Amino acid sequence: MPPARLHARDGKESTVIFRIEGDPLAVEINIKKGHQKQGEELLTLSRALSMDRQQVRDLHKNYLNASLATMLGLLDFDKPFVRAAGVSVWDKNGNEYLDFLGAYGALNLGHNHPAVLEAIERVRHLPNLLQASLNPLAGALAHNLARITPGNLQRSFFCNSGAEAVEGALKLARIATGRSGVIYCRGSFHGKTMGALSVTGREKYQKPFAPLLPDCTPVPFGDLEALDKALQPRQAAAFIVEPIQGEGGIILPPPGYLAEARRLCRKYGTLFIADEIQTGFGRTGYLFACEGEGVEPDVMCLAKSLGGGIMPIGAYITTDEIWKKAYGSMEKALLHTSTFGGNTMACAAALAAIQVLREENLSAGSKEMGAYFRQHLSSLKEKYPLLKDVRGRGLMIGLEFNQPGGLVSRASLGLADKLSGEYMGSLVAGELLNNHHIITAYTLNNPNVIRLEPPLIVTREQIDRVVAALEEIFKRHRGFFSMAASGAKTFIRSLTHRE
Repeated sequence: MPPARLHARDGKESTVIFRIEGDPLAVEINIKKGHQKQGEELLTLSRALSMDRQQVRDLHKNYLNASLATMLGLLDFDKPFVRAAGVSVWDKNGNEYLDFLGAYGALNLGHNHPAVLEAIERVRHLPNLLQASLNPLAGALAHNLARITPGNLQRSFFCNSGAEAVEGALKLARIATGRSGVIYCRGSFHGKTMGALSVTGREKYQKPFAPLLPDCTPVPFGDLEALDKALQPRQAAAFIVEPIQGEGGIILPPPGYLAEARRLCRKYGTLFIADEIQTGFGRTGYLFACEGEGVEPDVMCLAKSLGGGIMPIGAYITTDEIWKKAYGSMEKALLHTSTFGGNTMACAAALAAIQVLREENLSAGSKEMGAYFRQHLSSLKEKYPLLKDVRGRGLMIGLEFNQPGGLVSRASLGLADKLSGEYMGSLVAGELLNNHHIITAYTLNNPNVIRLEPPLIVTREQIDRVVAALEEIFKRHRGFFSMAASGAKTFIRSLTHRE
């Protein structure tokens, strides 16, 4: 890019207007008494699609989250991708990458599933937002959710995200029970809006926004005795729990925990909320993970893959009895609403997504492919000390890494242990992305774990490619410092090579 040239168009002391030439994103800048103001030139869709990598970085650093943009750039995680289909995405040079992150469980059908795109195309002539009417697609989707979810779940509320679904579920529990308390699990993740954050079990995310909602009590995940004790005062409106903790590091509860927790909630008059936002729609080998223990929740939160990987849509679903206690009159009907919730295109995408899941029996495929994947990963665990644990269910899998031991750890005065606990997951994910073209990420509440959540349409050949890449990494790197050195090379490349 040639150097920018500045031309004064008005030399008055109070106002100087410049135009920066040589930059395809150039805009007029009005400098008035030290204040900069952008001119009226706007970026069109065509120009946005034609931007290079550095231009995209600059926009994010200037107008979005600059620190996040810097971090992704240093890890070389800000590669521009120009096409996506199924399990794969491609960069502008035609290189294929396998997406084994799957948008944290939102891509159960893969990228740009044709049935979902076709459904959206079929309804593009309909009003997408029209509150002065009843949307037939919202009614159809609510009907289908009532048919496929466990137990007596019947009435749905549609929103736009998982965090919104959790917010709605918490409000539902309070108004239906007349209680204010909520019990949640340490290590959990339910979202970052204020209510959802109040029941998310990591202080790192909670503390900067304190005080949060009152009367929210954490208990250890899997500890029935602690749950029983928290329930005994009969002040909790709800106990909210993930059937498998995703951001906690793909943590499975002890066998029978969910069923007994459900029984305890019923005993004390507390609603049992199952957060199936990440585990739902076939991810764990069941259509919904709580079905693995035959659990029938009072409320279930859904999102992510409900939109087929294309449209944002969230929902909670509850029983007819609970709904009527909360909103079962015209006086209460509008106490909780969402402008975009249940819009036509989102509902069309969700209807198609559920149909594909059922017709292609992706839950069974997830169970089969997940067992195959974990078997091969467990073989790596037996061979390479760097890999501490392989755990999960279906195609929701976590890899936890050992901290370095022996002479290296003692020589570093414990520094390697500390650093590896915080950064080993990101370093392995960086190796997979930059050297093997495989997309993964670490879990938010346990950064020493990387998640493997490919679309449920993944093949054995694609799984084999990931296993082979991991084995090559484990052969080359015996500990944190070796991995960190490789990451440093990526960092240097990111500074010296700008596409």
